[in-house]
Amino acid sequence: MASDGKRKKRGRKSKTQTTLDPTTSTINDEVFSVNNVEIVNSTTPTSAKNHENRRGRPKKRPKHSPEKPEKPPPLINGEIGVAPPVEGVTRVVPAMDAVVKVFCVHTEPNLSLPWQRKRQYSSSSSGFVIGGRRVLTNAHSVEHYTQVKLKKRGSDTKYLATVLAIGTECDVALLTVSDDEFWEGVSPVEFGELPSLQDAVTVVGYPIGGDTISVTSGVVSRIEILSYAHGSTELLGLQIDAAINSGNSGGPAFNDKGECVGIAFQSLKHEDAENIGYVIPTPVIKHFIQDYEKNGAYTGFPFLGIEWQKMENPDMRVAMGMKSDQKGVRIRRIDPTAPESEVLQPSDIILSFDGVDIANDGTVPFRHGERIGFSYLISQKRLIPPHVKGKPPSYYIIAGFVFTTVSVPYLRSEYGKEYEFEAPVKLLDKLLHSMPQSPDEQIVVVSQVLVADINIGYEDIVNTQVVAFNGKPVKNLKSLANMVENFDDEFLKFDLEYDQIVVLRTKTAKEATVDILTTHGIPSAISDDLKP
Repeated sequence: MASDGKRKKRGRKSKTQTTLDPTTSTINDEVFSVNNVEIVNSTTPTSAKNHENRRGRPKKRPKHSPEKPEKPPPLINGEIGVAPPVEGVTRVVPAMDAVVKVFCVHTEPNLSLPWQRKRQYSSSSSGFVIGGRRVLTNAHSVEHYTQVKLKKRGSDTKYLATVLAIGTECDVALLTVSDDEFWEGVSPVEFGELPSLQDAVTVVGYPIGGDTISVTSGVVSRIEILSYAHGSTELLGLQIDAAINSGNSGGPAFNDKGECVGIAFQSLKHEDAENIGYVIPTPVIKHFIQDYEKNGAYTGFPFLGIEWQKMENPDMRVAMGMKSDQKGVRIRRIDPTAPESEVLQPSDIILSFDGVDIANDGTVPFRHGERIGFSYLISQKRLIPPHVKGKPPSYYIIAGFVFTTVSVPYLRSEYGKEYEFEAPVKLLDKLLHSMPQSPDEQIVVVSQVLVADINIGYEDIVNTQVVAFNGKPVKNLKSLANMVENFDDEFLKFDLEYDQIVVLRTKTAKEATVDILTTHGIPSAISDDLKP
């Protein structure tokens, strides 16, 4: 048998990367149609079979057998009726009228060309009404919003909404509507307690596949610390086996009592996984709401600015001076900007947190028979921020050199979803391991060079960190802009990574900047947040 050197594998597709996808439905993307719906072949209708021409021997007719008598309906108090529900298994119908459809027009900043914005696009997702004339949805559903509208179940009217707060880390947003008509006939959703494993959940929302409300059911299959894809953080989350599709984002998950136990926000996309969805649980939601009510704005989640190491090795515990009955984790590094740096030191052992003993593997007790990672008490602060919280990007331009700051969204904009593999090694090292030495420290880079006569020879400099300016360390972008603007000596000298230098004549550089801005249609050489 001839072979081309390649063998076909049976039963398995090629491996694909596992991704966690927020589940907002983008209207500009693939439109739902019969082309992407698989039609299941049904049996031929009976009327057609009776007129069908058959070939060969006819099938044998089954022998006559007496029909079984139909089971009579139950008797209730001597009369025929419907049996009452069994006590203790009745499920309360969730308040589906409180679930709304969220329409948002987004205009994202262009992080690669920070003086511009990208083309606007529309998306749809879900939300639900809570007390105080407010609506909850996901943060990624209204990220970089230009306009947000809400539509109630069974209504043909879209109501203009106001965004009150956006919690990027926890992927929750709070909205309201000023029109009194919107609130008529709507009862707010009540929150329930954190569910247990195998508890039934019902996810309600407006996913792709239709315009009306959708209901899917499942059970809680896992409760643990989850990676929140939108906020690049780790918080408590629920894993359920109910289908969560694009457009389900922001929709409530109800328990058997009709209480909300979470918000649908992302799902697992992998060839070996089916119906794995994730829900933001009530403890996280309540923290977000209470934070807003107390401070008038979302201020975030507390974090302990340390990195720690497991103490599972017995020799290590002995060497660190721990007793045989002691357990805990070792502090590896401390964020210099955190208050803990004044109290804790590297190689200190944390035995407990808030009176709760920490195991050698970094876990703590979590309800009966369960343990959960100590990491939900810790949120690491990195030198490269994981998100920009909707703020427009900062930039500064001189002689065609575009200076900006590095963030995870910036790396994603420059190198795509595979930025962890495609971005420069030194930037990735700072992303994963570096800590800021001061609260305002930033990584400043030359993102690109807008070609002009003055910058001949420097055109290939891309995403390279600026280490110093005329011998002075660059602390952040604002300090660099101030130093350059107030510099009057003959030459501007920038020290870059990999021992590169850029030298420009000061007077010529500032004069050339005006022409370069005009050529490229850039309104200003400096972003508004950096202006004095």
